[in-house]
Amino acid sequence: MDLLPSILAVIIFSGIINVWFFRKSQSTLYRGKEAKTLKEEFDAYGYPPYFFYLIGTLKILFSGMLVIGIKFTILTIYGALGMVVLMIGAIASHIKVSDPIKKSIPALLMLLMSGFLLGSELTYLLF
Repeated sequence: MDLLPSILAVIIFSGIINVWFFRKSQSTLYRGKEAKTLKEEFDAYGYPPYFFYLIGTLKILFSGMLVIGIKFTILTIYGALGMVVLMIGAIASHIKVSDPIKKSIPALLMLLMSGFLLGSELTYLLF
């Protein structure tokens, strides 16, 4: 059994839980524009208030699917695909407000890990 996909799933899930539950009210180097909180960041991107809750729910759902996917592999495909789409959106949001590239690093890392998980699961299923 290859441990890398399981490790990546746990890293992604832990990162999402950390940001959305423990650090959502804290300033970080990676917040969009000059936002100090996660809510302010969504506001800086020009998104409506409900979008904050929608994206948070989806990130928790999809990252949770990755962890559950350790046991039930089909969930990894859906969770990874969802995370890939959300991370592309996160990077696009940083670009939209002309953030420096360094602010997109966490989203890029999540995109790469999720893309790897999606690719490895699809490869396993198809070949």
